[in-house]
Amino acid sequence: MDNEEKSKLTNMVLAPYIQKATALRGKFRYVGGNQFRHAFSTLAILMDYHYMDPVLLKASIIHDIFEDTTCITPNEIINLDNDGRAVYQLVMEVTRKKIDEKDEPKEDYLERVLTKGSKNAKILKCADRISNMTDLHTDIFDRTFVKKYIKETKKWVLPMAKEIDSNMHFELKDLIRRREENIRIYSMFWPLKKKKKH
Repeated sequence: MDNEEKSKLTNMVLAPYIQKATALRGKFRYVGGNQFRHAFSTLAILMDYHYMDPVLLKASIIHDIFEDTTCITPNEIINLDNDGRAVYQLVMEVTRKKIDEKDEPKEDYLERVLTKGSKNAKILKCADRISNMTDLHTDIFDRTFVKKYIKETKKWVLPMAKEIDSNMHFELKDLIRRREENIRIYSMFWPLKKKKKH
């Protein structure tokens, strides 16, 4: 981090968004931990790639808040600070919509972000996917799920990364390569089945 980035971060007030994100502590991840920690992983990935846009970083902290909790309202985010409305709009770009009380189909959602999403939405989605791919451990998830997740990443997220950030594109390709290699190596020892949501 150079001094210019340090100055931007020093003047950026993230605490109100971090406070809202604590609502994610109760949402556990299949790999372990919780969604609050995943939010910080996504934030760290963006900072690692030198993104210092306050709207983008604030949105990263709460990007799962409306999918994974029901205790935060849109107005709470909009009224947090001067960036609140733009942060809310960005979060909604990367949030699956409710259609007849059901989640927007995953393929429709990813296609929407790829074809209609803003640049920041695609950057945020790529950082989110890098975090999720990093957590895609072969001793935790079953082979069918891993293969499906890799296929989905190749079809929808790699094109986003190719469009907006060549370094993210390189990392995602490397993560895919590593996970596919793990499938080949560990397939004979892989009896695990991912639990279905009820």
